[in-house]
Amino acid sequence: METKAILTDTHTHLYSEEFDQDRGEMIQRALDAGVSRFFIPAIDSTCTEVMYDLEKKHPDTVFLMMGLHPTYVKDNYLEEVQHVENELAKRKFYAVGEIGIDLYWDKTHLKEQQIAFKRQIQLAKHYKLPIVIHCREAFNEIFEILEEEKSPELFGIFHCFSGTYQQALQAISHNMKLGIGGVVTFKNGKIDQFLNQIDLQHIVLETDSPYLAPIPYRGKRNESSYIVNVAAKLAQIYGLSENEIATITTENSKAIFGI
Repeated sequence: METKAILTDTHTHLYSEEFDQDRGEMIQRALDAGVSRFFIPAIDSTCTEVMYDLEKKHPDTVFLMMGLHPTYVKDNYLEEVQHVENELAKRKFYAVGEIGIDLYWDKTHLKEQQIAFKRQIQLAKHYKLPIVIHCREAFNEIFEILEEEKSPELFGIFHCFSGTYQQALQAISHNMKLGIGGVVTFKNGKIDQFLNQIDLQHIVLETDSPYLAPIPYRGKRNESSYIVNVAAKLAQIYGLSENEIATITTENSKAIFGI
C-alpha cells in the first residue's frame, strides 16, 4: 500500500471563533486526513495574539502570515499597516497575507485598500516573502498594482482563485500560484472547466476554512480536513491519483513558503 502523501492547506483561518468549541478536534480530523501543514493568514491586529497562541500549541504544523485583509481596511488603516510592519520586523513569518482589494462589500475605501495593498507588497519584497492575495470583484485593480510593483522578487499565491482562464494566465505571469479550494467543486464554479489547461505546478490547495466549504458540505462550516474533497476533484480534473495531487501541490507550497 502506498504511503499517504502530505496535504497542505495553504489558507485556513484556524483561529476563527467558529472553531472555538472544537478547535482541537477539528485540527485532529485534518491531521488524520493527511493534512499536516496549515498556513494561517492574518486579517487585522485583533487576531495576532490568537495566531501566536495557535502556533505555540502546534509549532510543527502551523505557519503564520502577517497582513491586513482588504475588507478590514477602515479609517484606522494606517495604524493597522503599521502593526503589520512592526510584527514583520520582530519575527519570522511565511508570507504577507492576506492582502489585496475587495470591492464586493464596499467600494468606499478603494483608495485606502490600494494604498494598503501596495505598502504591504513593498514590505513583502523587503523581507523577501511571498504575498497571499485576496481579490473579490477587483481583478483589474489588483493587476494594475501588480503591474506597478512587478519584480522578480514579487511572488505568491492568488488565494481563492475564481477568475477566467485569461486571468489565471495573467496571475501566473506575475509569479503567482493559484489557490484552489471549495469553489472548484461547485456546479457554477466555472474554474473546473479550464483548470486542466493550467499546469499543475501553478496550483496549491486551500480551504479558506471556515468559509467556502466544498461539495458535499457547501453552505456549512468549512474545515481543513475537507481539503481531501478538493484534492479528489483535482484528481478527476487532471486524471491523476489523489496522492499525486497531494505530492505536487505540497511541493508547490514549499516553493512559495520556503518550508
